Amino acid sequence: MGRVTERRRVIRIRDGAVSTRPDTLVAEEPLEIRLGGKPLAITMRTPGDDFALAAGFLVSEGVLASAAELANIVYCAGATGEGGSNSYNVVDVRLADGVPVPDITLERNVYMTSSCGLCGKASLDAVRTTARWPLDTSPDTPVRIEPATLSALPDRLRAAQRVFERTGGLHAAALFTADGELLDIREDVGRHNAVDKIVGRALQQGQLPLSSCVLMVSGRASFELVQKAVMAGIPVLAAVSAPSSLAVDLAVETGLTLVGFLRGTSMNVYAGEHRLALSAAASTD
Repeated sequence: MGRVTERRRVIRIRDGAVSTRPDTLVAEEPLEIRLGGKPLAITMRTPGDDFALAAGFLVSEGVLASAAELANIVYCAGATGEGGSNSYNVVDVRLADGVPVPDITLERNVYMTSSCGLCGKASLDAVRTTARWPLDTSPDTPVRIEPATLSALPDRLRAAQRVFERTGGLHAAALFTADGELLDIREDVGRHNAVDKIVGRALQQGQLPLSSCVLMVSGRASFELVQKAVMAGIPVLAAVSAPSSLAVDLAVETGLTLVGFLRGTSMNVYAGEHRLALSAAASTD
């Protein structure tokens, strides 16, 4: 579907000169996620990879952990009001036979904005009790990454953002190996959506847990992004901006390596420093 970007008229002012021109904007539309025909969540997203987004969201909610647990995902009738055509803004997820369907109550029926994800979800117990793949927290963990490798990830992320180059209005999430090889990248108006698309694609391809990967995100590292990384078995999360206090608490609690303010050769390591090949001369204040 060619709905990732849209054109709008804009008045441009440069050095006092006024002109009119078309501008390319990133599209933002609601997506309703249903589970077994019952409404579960609504998110504001950039159209595209909708099935992966829904699957990734259910991984982060502890509903899915493998492709075998997923029967199918289909678009439902979401009429636009113009002749009853489908808006492609409603998806229904069907679980495989035998997979328990969680109770869908008003507490779980949530609205997610493109900026903050699941508003108000801030319980460490939500992850502690449902994570399928506890992260390896021993000093001998197989995932080891050089700071120089981390330093190169933001530029590689930006270089792979094809829609951002046209609009300047998208977040991105990318999956890398510990050696810095790009495995996958997704863009969306919401960081949490981009991560769900990454995780959902991995689930569909039978690749969970992502226990040898590094997740790189544009913007800040929120509690929810840490949660999504943990639920997918990702041991390292890096962001170009700051983490929240609760994100750091959750990273410490689960053993996730959390890196923020990753810009050039500078970075802050907030948790899980045992996975980084740091100099023995490193000191603490």
